[in-house]
Amino acid sequence: MSKHQRGFTLIELIVVIVILGILAATALPRFVNLQSDAKAASMQGLAGGLRGAVELVRARWLVTGSTTATTVQTADGTVVTVGTAGAAAGVPVGTALGIGNAVGTLSGYTPTYGSPTTFVPSAGPPGCVISYDPATGAVNSASAVAAAC
Repeated sequence: MSKHQRGFTLIELIVVIVILGILAATALPRFVNLQSDAKAASMQGLAGGLRGAVELVRARWLVTGSTTATTVQTADGTVVTVGTAGAAAGVPVGTALGIGNAVGTLSGYTPTYGSPTTFVPSAGPPGCVISYDPATGAVNSASAVAAAC
């Protein structure tokens, strides 16, 4: 009786390892940028939340019917400070009591209140920014792209 050995030869194993190495080397660059893509997507989500919060506060301000009111109480009872003149009428001001209260939780983001108010990821590069203009209620997310985040 002759015994036949079964299994892979050393050359076959080396060829498979080399092929896997080549595949990994070509696929790696596609996955390296995932973290910055995720941060950019998160920032775009924040921008959408800011826009929604501004419009909800403005709508609530208009519904109350008082064009001189300096605060608006949202549906959940949060008091938001708003502007009263020109394009800023009914728009949250650029403070923690304004846009900060309108948005709610800002976990993961560091706001710098003022005119404009800016939001950067707490663990991200300073070039990845969402800005809010309290004079008009406009939210600018142009720099929240994967290249900057």
